[in-house]
Amino acid sequence: MVTALVIENDPTDDLRRLGDWLTEAGLPLTVLRPHAGDELPESLEAFAALVVLGGDQSACPDAAGTPGAPWFPALEGLLRKAVRHRVPTLGVCLGGQLLARAHGGQVERSPSGPEIGPGLVGKRDAADTDPLFKWVPLLPDVIQWHRDEITELPLNATLLAASSRYPHQAFRIGDRAWGTQFHIECDAAMMADWTRLGADDLDELGYDAEAVVMAVADILPDVEEVWQPFAARFAALALGTLPDADLPPAKTLPLLGH
Repeated sequence: MVTALVIENDPTDDLRRLGDWLTEAGLPLTVLRPHAGDELPESLEAFAALVVLGGDQSACPDAAGTPGAPWFPALEGLLRKAVRHRVPTLGVCLGGQLLARAHGGQVERSPSGPEIGPGLVGKRDAADTDPLFKWVPLLPDVIQWHRDEITELPLNATLLAASSRYPHQAFRIGDRAWGTQFHIECDAAMMADWTRLGADDLDELGYDAEAVVMAVADILPDVEEVWQPFAARFAALALGTLPDADLPPAKTLPLLGH
């Protein structure tokens, strides 16, 4: 049976609404929880897609070289294999940061401080021909909660969305792997859990936890309007039924004399 492999890095950030959208689109899911002891596979041969979720860990090793979680080196290896073998891949927040790092990008603690709550990101011109992002509106609603940021994209990455404080909000590597700095899976209950666990981040910004949860709840219909079709297109890509899945040929200048 065709199935997508989902890596849950943190019990506080599960598939939630994204899982509903993918399964409603006909894509079965196999969820592994390495934080609970599940072992990662050595290859993706048995899977039609890869989804890597967020978490409270840092994508970067600490000063002593210890990874943010014991399974991150193996997970970065899977992300490299996914791109190499053109397995449809989606990395969300921490998952997007790990995708970037796995291919030579840089992730660091942001000097701008945490980004929390509802927000807007702006599509870049390259998104107009992207198989997934071309149907996303110019300024889509998203949900944010992160301290780290992708400060440098991999050399082979295409920037698809940006914001003023965090310029690398969404990107693609190759033609089948996408990473986002923002969240699309959250619901109000998940955000309420995060506000309890992230009280220090809220205090740093001077935010009221209840107000953040209410603001997220208010935009959930707008988030669904944009990102449910996005998830359905990703599912169709994994299932091999997306009609416009290929990128257009790159435009090149003619050689002199031809």
